[in-house]
Amino acid sequence: MNLTDSALLNTYSLYALYSAMAVYALAFIAFAIDLARRSSAVDAIQAADLIEMDTAPSAGFEASAASTLTLKRPVLSRISARIDNDAALPYGRSSSLRVGVALTVLAWAVHLAATIMRGFAADRVPWANMYEFAMTGTLLIMTVFLIVLVRSDLRFLGTFVTGLVLVLLGVAALKFYVEVAPLPPALQSAWLVIHVFVASLATGMFALGFALSTVQLLQSRRENSELDDPAGASAPRSAVASALRLRFLATLPSSATLENLAYRISIIGFILWTFTLMAGSIWAEQAWGRYWGWDTKEVWTFIIWVIYAGYIHARATRGWRGSRSAWLAIIGFSAVMFNFGVVNVFFKGLHAYSGL
Repeated sequence: MNLTDSALLNTYSLYALYSAMAVYALAFIAFAIDLARRSSAVDAIQAADLIEMDTAPSAGFEASAASTLTLKRPVLSRISARIDNDAALPYGRSSSLRVGVALTVLAWAVHLAATIMRGFAADRVPWANMYEFAMTGTLLIMTVFLIVLVRSDLRFLGTFVTGLVLVLLGVAALKFYVEVAPLPPALQSAWLVIHVFVASLATGMFALGFALSTVQLLQSRRENSELDDPAGASAPRSAVASALRLRFLATLPSSATLENLAYRISIIGFILWTFTLMAGSIWAEQAWGRYWGWDTKEVWTFIIWVIYAGYIHARATRGWRGSRSAWLAIIGFSAVMFNFGVVNVFFKGLHAYSGL
């Protein structure tokens, strides 16, 4: 391919990428509208019950010494149960969800076209520098999300996933963009295709597990809020309002269900990351004559592996459940993002292929 055709394809790739970002932004708005609508529906149920109890204080309120009304546990449990039962009904029929998914699929298709055109423009696989890796990595994150949607209804993660992809693409386009350039000698290997692709796929799995773990923490906080105080203590109405702020959580799966989903997805990501670590060692031996050299990128890849290995081991054998396992998954994905956004840019070494 001559230079003119390559430059033209690269320009089209940029246009397609910006177009995909615009559609992702619309999908993000559609998913956010769905969450807002469900929160409003839950708030309406809550308000109706509070009004009912205001007219009959003896049914569930008592006056404190400071003349502040407090809710007794039996009434609080009844409100929570009614919200959970009523608010979950419209979830599958939400028009905003359908629009959000349709826009996400459209954005994914345009994103795929941008990535393919960049590859043809470079006449190689499009993940040889930070810009291209961000483009391909976010594409795989979204691909994992859409594939999982076929088996499990995780559309409630749409706001998070589209938002994450949008931010990463924006940073890549504004800060990491470089013109098409030939590969350095060390990257001219079939392992570039295998090693980096599997690492990107693992990152997609970790991103989805991170999203589930984040929602799990919020859901667990809701489930263990003052509304369900095991001691039966009463809570001021101001505390109740604070606990119910993210009421759309009442329409989502329980924290235990979210935790199990995050765990299964993270196991798949861990298997892929293990292969990434092994393939990288084999490639390093071919390129530099040693399997391991304590390069910064190699060390952080191993740190990520250790974090997720600890997460899986602790949950499987030590019985870690709830917030502790969720925080390990969140720390693991934070390490992945640090490895991508900080190590690649600010640390020098044999893996310094940011292109910047």
